Amino acid sequence: MKTFSYEIKDEIGIHARPAGLLVKEAKKYSSKIVLTVNGKNAEATKLMAIMSLGVKHGQTVEITVEGADEDTACENIKAFFEQNL
Repeated sequence: MKTFSYEIKDEIGIHARPAGLLVKEAKKYSSKIVLTVNGKNAEATKLMAIMSLGVKHGQTVEITVEGADEDTACENIKAFFEQNL
């Protein structure tokens, strides 16, 4: 299991466009990718679950990646967050 934290830099937070892109990215991997904010969890492959977290600018998201391709998935999801959020 791999984990990392990321502070959201996007002024709007995690809104529909980047959430949709995140779902697309997460579906490339067999590993389970989970976002945690303020004690609430959402699988990265579920758009409505991500949106329901209501992540705002400046909040820190904890991302957990677990599965067969967790090393690659973790690196690429981390890069995704840095480029898009």
